[in-house]
Amino acid sequence: MTRVELMVDDVVKQEADDLFASLGLDTATAIQIFLRASIAHAGIPFSVEQRDIPAHLRTAVHDSRTGENLHGPFATAEEAVASMLGE
Repeated sequence: MTRVELMVDDVVKQEADDLFASLGLDTATAIQIFLRASIAHAGIPFSVEQRDIPAHLRTAVHDSRTGENLHGPFATAEEAVASMLGE
């Protein structure tokens, strides 16, 4: 077994310890659950997002990741800029 050490704010550590204890877990076990769930999901097992990003930017990021609502390809950067400006 490998030892992992990390720095965590004292208040965050105590709140996490209290939460996990209320679930019948210690923090080390909860971290192992998170790591195993990450492996099983091939990524973080829950949504990670910045909530202060405007909706139109979140939509643009989603579209770029999924290939939806995209225009092009463009032969030049000028063509791409003209498309964005609606020219």
